[in-house]
Amino acid sequence: MPRAKIPRKSTNIDMTAMCDVAFLLLSFFILATKFKPAEALSVVTPSSVSSKVAPDKNVVLLTVDKDGKVYFSVSDANTAEKKDIMDAINTSKNLGLTDAEKKAFVNNPSSYVGVPFAQLKSYLDVPLDQVKNVKQTGIPAQDSTNNELRDWVAAAVSAFQGEKMNILVKGDDASKYPSFQGVIWALKKNDQLKFQLVVSPIGAPAGSELDKLQQQTGSKSSEQ
Repeated sequence: MPRAKIPRKSTNIDMTAMCDVAFLLLSFFILATKFKPAEALSVVTPSSVSSKVAPDKNVVLLTVDKDGKVYFSVSDANTAEKKDIMDAINTSKNLGLTDAEKKAFVNNPSSYVGVPFAQLKSYLDVPLDQVKNVKQTGIPAQDSTNNELRDWVAAAVSAFQGEKMNILVKGDDASKYPSFQGVIWALKKNDQLKFQLVVSPIGAPAGSELDKLQQQTGSKSSEQ
């Protein structure tokens, strides 16, 4: 007897369950993603040929804006060091800061200090959600006879004692030299002779020795 031929049918796969899983995963990643917050202090750094990535741990950042105002900050992860720095400043300058005022510096994720010591107490009294609206006058640093940045650097050196402290100097391209001179003076007075400049990296000019070296080393140059 001839065999009965079974008609062929196209395969039908129900994608409903897979679509549900895909949308659940997408929703999870959207809700769990932390977006980078806007910078509290806007600085346009000069461009330079560089492949070295700035450190993100144990960082003391000295910032100079376009108006020459100087700011001091410490990386958010170093909460213990931030507390020690504020305790040292409070003691040495007899500011009479309360625990709440000192915590305002430690807990603020964008804790730039850009005011003289005489205004520090009132600055730390400002609620965290309003700090970004405060117009800071900058830490006095241009005059060597009244360079308060020296005291901030000294407090940082003491707080990071026994650990490697990474000092970064970030200056706006439009700022003037006297402000940088005051920053360098404050570092020298604390025997901090090594620091890194924060710049906007650009590629090496085509045909230059650095360009040839990067082409020869390949991925090695990007790791340095």
